[in-house]
Amino acid sequence: MLDNKGFDLWADGYDKNVGISDEENTYPFAGYKDVLGTIYKIIMDKPNAVVLDIGFGTGTLTTKLYENGCTIYGQDFSARMIELASEKIPNAHLYQGDFTQGLVEPLLAQRYDFIVATYSLHHLTDEQKVCFLRMLRDHLNPGGQVLIGDVAFENRSQLEQCRKDTGDEWDDDEIYFVVDELKKEFPSLIFTQISYCAGIISLVS
Repeated sequence: MLDNKGFDLWADGYDKNVGISDEENTYPFAGYKDVLGTIYKIIMDKPNAVVLDIGFGTGTLTTKLYENGCTIYGQDFSARMIELASEKIPNAHLYQGDFTQGLVEPLLAQRYDFIVATYSLHHLTDEQKVCFLRMLRDHLNPGGQVLIGDVAFENRSQLEQCRKDTGDEWDDDEIYFVVDELKKEFPSLIFTQISYCAGIISLVS
């Protein structure tokens, strides 16, 4: 797993690397643009939404939301990612912090219409995911949603099949979402499959 220095080094080439994987429909970013586009459309249904983006990277999704009237808060643990994103969204409220340790204090003081995490929460263990998602849900405004776009599978057998098909390219350091296991903790969770290895998980307040 990359630490914050690793992400700093990857930051400048991140969008290119993701784009190649998406266009070639290969793991892990097959469906990436559709994942972000779908989340964008959901958020755009609420004018002037207040959005928290966790692990926003270079701000690909966040920039589009910002340009279309959303108030943006964000946390990322790479100083370089924050620097690149800040150039695009200068009035956003961006903070550096490791979300495996939770949200930084200024973000805990707010409530949000949407909390977004795209391709970031797979760094949490399954137990950490449950605790983190409960905490995030508690910081939603009434009617708000947590929207997670990530490598995710309906069940464990689908994950194992993708692991087998991917071979040496599979990243054993990542802990991907298995929806039917997560539903044991969040029965109202909604999952939308976008590609063979990615989808969107929605939790409402």
